Amino acid sequence: MKPQSFVWAVKVEMPEELKDTALKVYEAIFGGQVTVEVDGVIYEIEKSSKNKLRTVDIEGLAFIEQNPHKDSRWAQLARDGRQIMWVMKGRQYIARVMDGKFLNLRRS
Repeated sequence: MKPQSFVWAVKVEMPEELKDTALKVYEAIFGGQVTVEVDGVIYEIEKSSKNKLRTVDIEGLAFIEQNPHKDSRWAQLARDGRQIMWVMKGRQYIARVMDGKFLNLRRS
């Protein structure tokens, strides 16, 4: 059973909740796990159909690893061994976790 829809709004609006969730998903993705438990709910770590990137969708938020095959400085960092995961709501980047460090990209 998935959490009620108000849960994702809290995670987006409350930086500590978003940070805790993002770090938990990051550890699962880069730790080679196939699932991650968040707030008592188990989510599968899936691979995107096109690029085979590891992703987790949790109530309107997408947690996705950096594509190392892109032409960007972030892709270059991923190719160099850095572990980068993005948190997105729709097409908007709202946070980043790089090498275990969380950064909220939303303006206060």
